[in-house]
Amino acid sequence: MDPLLESRYLMNRRQFFGRAANGIGSAALASLLGKDLLGADTSSAFPNFTAKAKRVIYLFQSGAPSQLDLFDWKPEMANRFDQDLPDSVRQGQRLTGMTSGQKRFPVAPTIFNFKQHGSSGAWVSELMPNVARVSDKLCFIKSMYTEAINHDPAITFFQTGSQIAGRPSIGSWLSYGLGSMNEDLPTFVSMISTGTGRPGGQPLYDRLWGSGFLPTTHQGVKFRGVGDPVLYLNDPHGVNRPMRRRMLDDLNAINQKRYEEVGDPEISTRISQYELAYRMQTSVPGLTDMADESDRTFDAYGPESRNKGSYAHNCILARRLVERDVRFVQLFHMGWDQHKTLPKQIKGQCYDTDQATAALIEDLEQRGLLEDTLVVWGGEFGRTIYSQGALTEVDYGRDHHPRCFTIFMAGAGVKPGISYGATDDYCYNITQDPVHVHDLHATMLNILGIDHERLTYKFQGRRFRLTDVHGRLVKGIMA
Repeated sequence: MDPLLESRYLMNRRQFFGRAANGIGSAALASLLGKDLLGADTSSAFPNFTAKAKRVIYLFQSGAPSQLDLFDWKPEMANRFDQDLPDSVRQGQRLTGMTSGQKRFPVAPTIFNFKQHGSSGAWVSELMPNVARVSDKLCFIKSMYTEAINHDPAITFFQTGSQIAGRPSIGSWLSYGLGSMNEDLPTFVSMISTGTGRPGGQPLYDRLWGSGFLPTTHQGVKFRGVGDPVLYLNDPHGVNRPMRRRMLDDLNAINQKRYEEVGDPEISTRISQYELAYRMQTSVPGLTDMADESDRTFDAYGPESRNKGSYAHNCILARRLVERDVRFVQLFHMGWDQHKTLPKQIKGQCYDTDQATAALIEDLEQRGLLEDTLVVWGGEFGRTIYSQGALTEVDYGRDHHPRCFTIFMAGAGVKPGISYGATDDYCYNITQDPVHVHDLHATMLNILGIDHERLTYKFQGRRFRLTDVHGRLVKGIMA
């Protein structure tokens, strides 16, 4: 087909009016047709009010840590070892396919010791001595709940506000709403580390930091743990910087001409991404080269902090990113899905994360970054009080439990040294101040200066938002 004729066929109604609206007739078209022709909601700019935080570090613990063995101590359960979970507690709530066929649901108390710490008196397990040390800086939410009972929809729900894949991730929403603070680095960076407690674990997909139906310029950039942090960071052999600059200028001119012909916004995205990639060739090597970090820093973050791709190493890199005003940094740490031999596996996970998490919070505070950075730690759901499989006095497993679990937050916008919400004696149901995933998202956005009901994007005739049609502010945790 003739390329010019094909171009005419590719031009749809939205593109025609979108292009025309940018020209001489914009005022007339706006009055006749209104803004509904546009894909995006053009409501007032963000932030909507003064923000408490400018950036976020989200430490996502993939696989679902056991709140019963870490933060939500239930001493009464020691007297009910191997007793059946009462029907009055379970209330017919659904089970996963992994335990629905069990003949009984024996209570498995934690074998780990708990103590109160700090002036706040936070109960923390012996597995997390470093987190316990900084507990007065933390806000524990013990009454989180979610709707999903299996990993992939539950992780997708936490990242996008929907169990169904395809929606923008939270970092992409922030990029769209607040924009970049550093033109030389991505607005949104994700990193993945593998746990020593259960190597492998649940798979993680690129869509978890994807932009969904938002322009792809808002998607997260994955920093790899091996090789170059970003693919194609170095120029090909025989290509120097001036040559690369001339090539990009010519390529951008071609793309700009194509954009003027068809009006596809993704072409503009491509141009901006090429330019960002060019700038990252200079900025990323300086970011990831930790030669300027002291031995004291590496010692604070733990013995694995020098190992590229480890959780501890990524925590240092997260601090370096927010120092450079990257808006949203997300660390995924795999391996918390402990259906069997939980006591052995959870020790490995805590070895990976405890010291580095506490060091990150202290490091941010010492550098004056915690006052405008929000830190979030948590997984996609919790674990059951009853044992999956065989139960002994020293070994047990736990199944998925979406009804109640614990996360913690620190930094800008949250009250330090508090525990919010409560669960029953079996840590099976919430008894006080429930917090839904949409509530958490609404509160995080508020801390960043965004009214969650106004951060919308029109797609396929409907205005979508991170909190869908739900979400309330958890004012009890907000500073």
